[in-house]
Amino acid sequence: MGAYAVRRIFMLLPVLFGMSLLVFSIIYLIPGNPAQIILGQRATAEAIAEVEKQLGLDQPWHIQYVDYIGSLLQGDLGTSIKTDVPISQEIFPYLAATVELTMIAMIIAIFIGVNAGIISAWFHNSWFDYTAMIFALIGVSMPIFWLGLMEQYIFSVQLDWLPSTGRYEASSVIDPITHLYLVDTLLQGNMEQFTDVAKHLVLPGIALATIPMAIIARMTRSSMLEVMRSDYIRTARAKGLTNFWVVYKHSLKNAVIPVLTVIGLQTGLLLGGAILTETIFGWPGIGRYIYDAIQYRDYPVIQSGILLIATIFVFINVIVDLLYAFIDPRIDYK
Repeated sequence: MGAYAVRRIFMLLPVLFGMSLLVFSIIYLIPGNPAQIILGQRATAEAIAEVEKQLGLDQPWHIQYVDYIGSLLQGDLGTSIKTDVPISQEIFPYLAATVELTMIAMIIAIFIGVNAGIISAWFHNSWFDYTAMIFALIGVSMPIFWLGLMEQYIFSVQLDWLPSTGRYEASSVIDPITHLYLVDTLLQGNMEQFTDVAKHLVLPGIALATIPMAIIARMTRSSMLEVMRSDYIRTARAKGLTNFWVVYKHSLKNAVIPVLTVIGLQTGLLLGGAILTETIFGWPGIGRYIYDAIQYRDYPVIQSGILLIATIFVFINVIVDLLYAFIDPRIDYK
């Protein structure tokens, strides 16, 4: 297992190299002169030349790429054109906000999706099965921006139960430790702030959980139906085991591999695909950070943000791959 993990990590090197090459090439795929786009149409030739020098665009392409890789290996993601602050200093609080929102969304999606899929498979062709699958279809098809706006209108405007935007109340001051505010407020023992942060997570978390919840429910149902037709499940029932034991000990354990694959993919997608949710709910996440950088043509931020998300996505897939052997002993990595 250890040798396989080492091999998988080494296999990532060409993938990471390809990602860095693609991300670096983004600046050349955009029509026009990047410096001209940054400064505007009325910029002088001297100003354009200064920005090109600042971005290193006056150097040959291969030299620029070598310098870019060298900086990355040293942990230098570059400097934001908009704020003139090193990206490594300002990007991780945004990433932490997205990670916190993604984890809450995936907890909701996994808990509801897996259990809905199990119950649908157990009561196959029942009213619950049809209802759950209809809601799953609606969840996959429903636009997130519409759902987010409806949540804000109902629960924030009409009922005034939950806040509509932000990570916490503007009047509240949170001393960041990990920038995961739920964790930070717990570590500080401040339950009032913890409750406030949790309330701000509810609406964006539900909106972001909708699509993965539906996909997980459908995949769990499909896998459970296949496993429940197996001989060892009939044997377990014949031995008098309770339904709970048959479902969660025998059936789910053998049906979880494809579900785990979907969970890993959806987690990676949410880390980079929460731009709409973060924009609607005013969530200061990395998706909104990259979106603002695109509007400002802040190319170093765009490159660093995309590369960071892609790297996390790749490592999530590796972790899921390694988890297979822990869940199913029949899988032997050599």
